[in-house]
Amino acid sequence: MDTTRPIIDTTTHLFRHADRHEWDQLAGVFAEEVDLDYTSLAGGAPARLTPDEIIAAWRPGFEAIDAHQHLVANHLVDQRGDAATVTATFIATHQWAGETWTLGGDYTFELAHTDAWRITAMTMTAIWQTGDPTLLARATT
Repeated sequence: MDTTRPIIDTTTHLFRHADRHEWDQLAGVFAEEVDLDYTSLAGGAPARLTPDEIIAAWRPGFEAIDAHQHLVANHLVDQRGDAATVTATFIATHQWAGETWTLGGDYTFELAHTDAWRITAMTMTAIWQTGDPTLLARATT
């Protein structure tokens, strides 16, 4: 039995639910608090947020744009009992008003197993991008 499959599935469901605006299901992939680090793209500092706070931050931009898709692959899993670290590559494409912003890089996820595998931390490392990175912000104004 492949014990890493449910771990990878949790990270896959995160992006699938976000891309389909399945906000209730998205909340279920997260632990009660999640350390989010998007500093490689946005600067600032990492934040500790609840699932509801994450969704409140993501939802306006994702619902304002015409389309978005997150492709995540090349998962490497380091499982240690009820804890796991996953690294994966990603490409995220966002379209609005005839414009496209595409971002690529790596994610590192920390997960813990309670009743199921839940994401406790996410670090996004942006490596490249094309288009205007202000697209999401402009779509919500």
